[in-house]
Amino acid sequence: MADDKKNTNPEPPVSESIASHAAWFRLVDQLNWYDRKSHHAQGWYKRLKIAQFTSAALIPATSLLPEYAKWAASGFGVLIAVLEAVQQMNQYSTLWFSYRATAERLKHEKYLFLSAAGPYKGLPEPERLVVLAERVEEHVSTEHANWFNETRRAATSQKPERA
Repeated sequence: MADDKKNTNPEPPVSESIASHAAWFRLVDQLNWYDRKSHHAQGWYKRLKIAQFTSAALIPATSLLPEYAKWAASGFGVLIAVLEAVQQMNQYSTLWFSYRATAERLKHEKYLFLSAAGPYKGLPEPERLVVLAERVEEHVSTEHANWFNETRRAATSQKPERA
């Protein structure tokens, strides 16, 4: 059977003059990028957490193993620590929330623009596109600054202290 899924959230039509404008291209490109990266970070965060929870749940079960196999408990403990270190290094949880929030802000901007509402109300198309470009870049640069600050904070919090 072919993929019969219907798009339950169809895109509103966009004129050729808007679709070919750099501001629109940037909006769509960044919206897709943040959406994709949010899903990627969410997936990795959840996989790591499931592996940690599973490992933690298996530790008590190792008490039922024969004496020579009880080293498995320490192996699961090490695995939990390594998985948490990977999560902390890559900041999947933080990126998931941050990228999702930016994608939603860009989506909000898109629908305000298409509806000629909010800051776009009453503006002719060329001016609306200029405002769109400015607002998209504001969202993207704010996200970049937040990412930089969070990355720097995470890196400095992981540095070993000097004696």
